[in-house]
This record gives sequence, C-alpha cells and structure tokens, in this order.
Amino acid sequence: MEILRQHTGHIDAIFVPVGGGGIAAGVAAYVKYVRPETKVIAVEPEDAACLAAAMKAGKRVKLDHVGLFADGVAVSQIGVETFKVLKHHIDEVITASTDEMCAAIKDIFDDTRSIAEPAGALALAGLKKYVAREKCEGLTLVAIDSGANMNFDRLRHISERTELGEKREGILAVTLPEKPGAFKAFCQTLGKRNITEFNYRYADARDAHVFVGVQLRNGDTERAELTGLLEKKGYPVLDLSDNEMAKLHIRHLVGGHAGVEDERLFRFEFPERPGALMNFLTRIEAKWNISLFHYRNHGDAYGRVLVGLQLGGRPAKELMESLKSVGYPFQEESDNPAYQLFLR
Repeated sequence: MEILRQHTGHIDAIFVPVGGGGIAAGVAAYVKYVRPETKVIAVEPEDAACLAAAMKAGKRVKLDHVGLFADGVAVSQIGVETFKVLKHHIDEVITASTDEMCAAIKDIFDDTRSIAEPAGALALAGLKKYVAREKCEGLTLVAIDSGANMNFDRLRHISERTELGEKREGILAVTLPEKPGAFKAFCQTLGKRNITEFNYRYADARDAHVFVGVQLRNGDTERAELTGLLEKKGYPVLDLSDNEMAKLHIRHLVGGHAGVEDERLFRFEFPERPGALMNFLTRIEAKWNISLFHYRNHGDAYGRVLVGLQLGGRPAKELMESLKSVGYPFQEESDNPAYQLFLR
C-alpha cells in the first residue's frame, strides 16, 4: 500500500526479498489486485532459493543446505500459506549470488549512506540482475530494502567481495616461467590494467603459480578477453572469479614453506597510482630472482608489497645497495618470526 500510494504513476516491476515468503505474498496479493499490470518479482539468495525450488517442483520442497550469508532470508522451505499465494501471483523468481548482494550493499550506501544487511540489499541485487538481463531502460522499478543495518564485523568481507560483485575485478591463477624478469613480462602483457592483488610463492625451478587480481572496466567481456590474451601469449590461466573457495580462502593461503636458498625478505611502500606496481618491478634489477611476492591494492594512498629475493651467491651488501636505488622506503623482514614460522 505504501509503495502504490507514494508512487501513483505506473510501476513496471516490484522486487521483493524472499525468506519464508510473508512479505512477498502480501505484496503480490495486494499489487496484483490493485495493479495487475505491475510485475512482482521474488528475489532469493542462490544458496537459499527455497521458493525457486518449489516453483520448479510445483510443490514445497526442503533444501538440504542453506547458506547463511543473507541470514535474514536463510530459510530451507517456503511457508505453507505463503506458497499458496506466491505460486499464482508472482511473475518470476530471480536468485542473487553473495558477490551480487555485496555490490548492492555498496549501491545502497553510495545513494543513501545507510548500510543494509545482505537480506536488505537482496531485492536490489535482483533488480540489477533483471536490468542487465533484459537490457531495459526507462522503466520504473522498485526494490524493497527490508533488512536491518549491517553488523560492523561483516564489513571487511563485504568490501572485499564488492568489486567481484560489480564485475570490476577478475581473479586468475596464472602459470609463469620461473626465471628472472618473468613478473615484469607478465605485467607488460596485462597492459594498462590495474593489478589489485598479486600472491606468489616459489614452488620449483620450472614454473611459478601466481594468484592475481585484475581491475576490469568492462566486466565479464573484458575478463574473457584477458584470459584469451594470456593464453595466446603462452600463459596457462585459470579463471577463479566464480570459485567460492578461492575467494574465501585460497587468496589468503597462497604460499607455504619453500626452503628457498639465500632468500631475504623485504617490505616496500610506494605511492599508489595506475602503473605503480609495474614501475616498482621495473626498478628492481633483473639479476635478483623474486621468490615470494604479495601485493594487494586497497585503494589507499600507498601500495604495500612483501617481496622475497634470492641472493644467488652474491653478497648481501650488493642486494641492499640495489634496493636502495629503487627509491622507495623499505624494511627488511628476514628475521620476522611470522616469516620464519609460516614461510621460510
């Protein structure tokens, strides 16, 4: 009633989040009675889509597993009475991924400076997915933000996933030849694309497996073009952008004990701007083999890199003089107990 009274003009569609189906059934019953031409579209999380499963089966079904990211709509079975209404009065069910909900949370914050929980941003995620699918313009679309505000401790995870949800970051596993200069050549292949993350740990003398995040301007289309370009240049590549385990865990676990000989560890800071990482790699002399590399672009004023370099039989003094010539502040971390415990 509020929606139709506050917007008396034509509404093309109303997007409603679904848990047990109470809000959706009420909205659908009322809207279809008063304005039958307005679509009512239900939106569920991909990992808690009990209504979508019921609509497909023609009867209520119980999900074996329910994801808890959008805990406000984490329901394993649609309600008895609500399904009786929904199966006749909703136009379709759209599901949204965790990344798409995170992107919608950011959209709501940018527009209203309020921080919705995942269940609250769910309908907007469905609306955005509908617009992208139908390529529609000039429509009047309404999304119901029904959730509470966000718990503060979840913000870090949501911020991390937003770029992926907006298709502005691709996560790739790329195999490089294990030789001096390989990092630089790889970055040159990427061109002017901004690297958001770079994780690497020496494994063997032949191949280097790197976990890399790349900023995208044209979503999935550019991601496909990039993987094609890397394969054409001879780099084996695996797209991990839709790999949940890789995004949740692997990106933070890349590495391990390598037993690398003559390795020294350094932490650098440099002004963060497009091309900054490439500039940093260019300044490191090619004679030093990189045995460990970790970089993450957080949108800060400074980029921070942890890098391991092998002496290769050369004096440590020569390495220190070479690093000073790079021109960026750095600190040696070779004696750091965390390095000794987890990486050395």
